[in-house]
Amino acid sequence: MRGRTVKVGKFMRIGVLASTLALAGCVSFGGEVPDSLLTLTPDITAPAGSGQSGTRENAIAIHEPEVPAEVDVLRIPVKLNSSNIAYLEHAAWVEKPARLFRRLLAEFVRVRGNRVVIDGDDPSFFASTHLRGTLREFGYDASRSAVIVRFDAIRQNEGGTVETQRFEAIEEGIVPSAGPVGMALNRAANSVAEQAADWLSDTESGG
Repeated sequence: MRGRTVKVGKFMRIGVLASTLALAGCVSFGGEVPDSLLTLTPDITAPAGSGQSGTRENAIAIHEPEVPAEVDVLRIPVKLNSSNIAYLEHAAWVEKPARLFRRLLAEFVRVRGNRVVIDGDDPSFFASTHLRGTLREFGYDASRSAVIVRFDAIRQNEGGTVETQRFEAIEEGIVPSAGPVGMALNRAANSVAEQAADWLSDTESGG
């Protein structure tokens, strides 16, 4: 599948948001290999040899978040205005952001909490608590020269109670090129994951 793109400055304009739906399953790089492949790296990690054990009541399942169509691709979305979306040139994720963010979030929850964390392809296995949500923003806002990461978390407890919380990180003054945007998104994603992990810990402790 070929995607039609028109270069505008440092962006590849795709016209209207509906066009991004076609990119969800077939990403066009304009016939060129991207200059940068980006990933998310956690600021904290569990040490080698560490492990967890517990019961179903002590386990939490981290589910892959839902994402809007413009984020469900390997490109970095750029919001030009209220009705136009573009993609940053010469940069792509090694994997879709939803999966990268789930692993990042799971690592923070694993380090910050005292629970068994399950974040595989079948995260519901043996877990009484579930963390779901929607990664509503994960890209670059051209009007603000800023990267934005916004995550609406949903915690579902075994008794059926549901708690929600929105987490957000914004870094302004970022130039629209692969290196600075990629590093800023990594920092913002770490901040949001840390906020969510702290929220879970506070909830567990009754704070």
